[in-house]
Amino acid sequence: MSNRTISLYPASAKELMALGKRLKDARLRRRFSMETVSTRADISRPTLYKIEHGDPSVSIGFYVHVLRVLGLLDDLASIGKEDALGRRLQDESLSPRKRAPRRKPSTEDGDEKK
Repeated sequence: MSNRTISLYPASAKELMALGKRLKDARLRRRFSMETVSTRADISRPTLYKIEHGDPSVSIGFYVHVLRVLGLLDDLASIGKEDALGRRLQDESLSPRKRAPRRKPSTEDGDEKK
């Protein structure tokens, strides 16, 4: 497997580092050691270290394992749930509804109004 350097925009790297810190804080609040979390998540301690420091080379699947161990897997469902921009773009691309043409009132028994 080749080691690639993954470059992120500074704001994205900052968010990834913040996520790692939140995961580390969650681990410490639960009084779990790195050994405990890495064993339960079936990852190595160096991988957990990378996750907690926001290393972008770690697969998102490993983040999911750690979230599961920490009991935070439900938080994953909230990512992208409220997609305000996407909904606005979708609404703008919808064509406006057109009304059906008016029907002339029908006369009963063939009588016409005069």
